[in-house]
Amino acid sequence: MVLLYKLSAVLLLWPGTGSGPATGSSTGVTRTQVDLIELNHFMDDEGREVFQQVIFYDWCKPKQQFHVRAWRLIKKQNQLPIRHWNPKCYQCTWHDGPLLRQVRASKLRETWSQQDPERVNRELLAEDQRLPLFPPRIARKPNAPSTTPRPVTR
Repeated sequence: MVLLYKLSAVLLLWPGTGSGPATGSSTGVTRTQVDLIELNHFMDDEGREVFQQVIFYDWCKPKQQFHVRAWRLIKKQNQLPIRHWNPKCYQCTWHDGPLLRQVRASKLRETWSQQDPERVNRELLAEDQRLPLFPPRIARKPNAPSTTPRPVTR
């Protein structure tokens, strides 16, 4: 019964889907929204799966095509996209050091290919022109003083 209450509390605290910017929280969870998640199975010439990857896309209105924002190799089954019903979306979750990363999209496609879709998409939009999935983290040395100015009290 206690587990049910904890589970319902987690579901109630999940914020609604946003317009795309990454958001962080004090719990170490970073979330963002994209237009499409692709689960790609890369196959060799013999039809054997070489690797699985998820590719995150945003729709480019002027060019009427999807542009890759980022990609990740699937290393564990729990990194595969999960379908949620309320709100209806697909979500990928993984740990990145101390942070939990979560990406949501309203659409999912699953493909099997012998060409890497992320590399093909580089012809449409160069890698250095991609919008980052999450804002870059600024590394600090442990126990280093903060660079934010503190108010002077007398």
